[in-house]
Amino acid sequence: MSNKVKQPFIIVGGGIGGLAAALGLAEAGKESMVLERAPEFGEVGAGIQLAPNGTAVLERLGVMDEISKFAVFPKRLVLMDAVTGKELTVLNLQDEFKKKYGHPYIVMHRADLHRVLYEACLAKGDISLLTDSEVESVQDLGTGAQVTLTDGTVYESEAVIGADGIHSKTRKLMSDDQPVCSQYVAYRGTIPMEEVTETAGTNPDDVLMWVGPNLHLVQYPVRRGELYNQVVVFKSFKYKPGTEDWKANDWGTPEEMDERFADTCDFVKHSVSFISRQFRWAMWDRNPIQNWTKGRVTLLGDAAHPMLQYMAQGGIAALEDVAYLTNMLHKHGNDYNAAFLEYQAERMPRSASVQTNARQWGEIIHADDPIAILLRNHIMSQRDEFDVSYVDWLYSKRYDADNLVKA
Repeated sequence: MSNKVKQPFIIVGGGIGGLAAALGLAEAGKESMVLERAPEFGEVGAGIQLAPNGTAVLERLGVMDEISKFAVFPKRLVLMDAVTGKELTVLNLQDEFKKKYGHPYIVMHRADLHRVLYEACLAKGDISLLTDSEVESVQDLGTGAQVTLTDGTVYESEAVIGADGIHSKTRKLMSDDQPVCSQYVAYRGTIPMEEVTETAGTNPDDVLMWVGPNLHLVQYPVRRGELYNQVVVFKSFKYKPGTEDWKANDWGTPEEMDERFADTCDFVKHSVSFISRQFRWAMWDRNPIQNWTKGRVTLLGDAAHPMLQYMAQGGIAALEDVAYLTNMLHKHGNDYNAAFLEYQAERMPRSASVQTNARQWGEIIHADDPIAILLRNHIMSQRDEFDVSYVDWLYSKRYDADNLVKA
């Protein structure tokens, strides 16, 4: 026999997007409850990059001062050739960049970002946080919504936001599509900075992306520069369709990682030797869908638009969702269906563009054809470090307090 509990607004998923959504709802004067399936609120993974279109939202949510205590403000984004060891191109992130976009580019540990958002939610009197709450299903009731947990508990609410990630249960209400396996695997981890001064190179404040045939390595400092974050990514040639459960199949292994990186320069091979080999993540996304909303239920973040990490926009896209959805709640008040529909009309085209561009950027950085590599490297080498033409479409779109639409 299920127990029905009334709640004003439910957010399914207590990750970065879910907690940010709770803060956005609070800004719009809405009480909410965040349901997290894990025993405690926390974040897995290592580093996260936050460009100005993301830090603008964090500033709006009132958490940027606290985030600055943990973040690193890199001077440059640097694209390197993982085979030759040569610098290909640079994007300068200092004064001119900050002046243009009004907000900084930062890097930090995902756990630090999550903790700041979590503590900000705790400080609010209109946000409740509940763990051990695994969702079985979500239903639109027309005049409200219902969330059923696997333990039989049923929550009824005015509206529901599904922020429950790429394997979202909420998304099943709108689509029966499946995640797409990219064949790429990521190994992530951090190392104390004092142990890897050599690995950090001569510019430890830079964000380095080493690109090569079917592989890349990302490096940057986190946690006030105390830790060095590394992400090793490569395409597994042992993957076969039907073996998506990589934990039960022999693809993307540490041994294969060593094989893939065997032809890279000494610096990259040395860096890869530091990476933790205990955990690996298969890299998935989904194809864009045409609808995120059903009545009083809508999607946000990876539940709506999971994307490959190659453009470092996944977490930022969730923050953009939060900001614009908050705008629509200001505008439409308790007309949640109208708010949700106008929210998705704005956010779906942009997020779909980022999803598809992330895939295309992956093809560019992972090129294995010699002519494609030669062309890529030549084009990149012609760039001026202050040229933002490749990224302006991303960074100049902001949903900060200056763009707030109130009823």
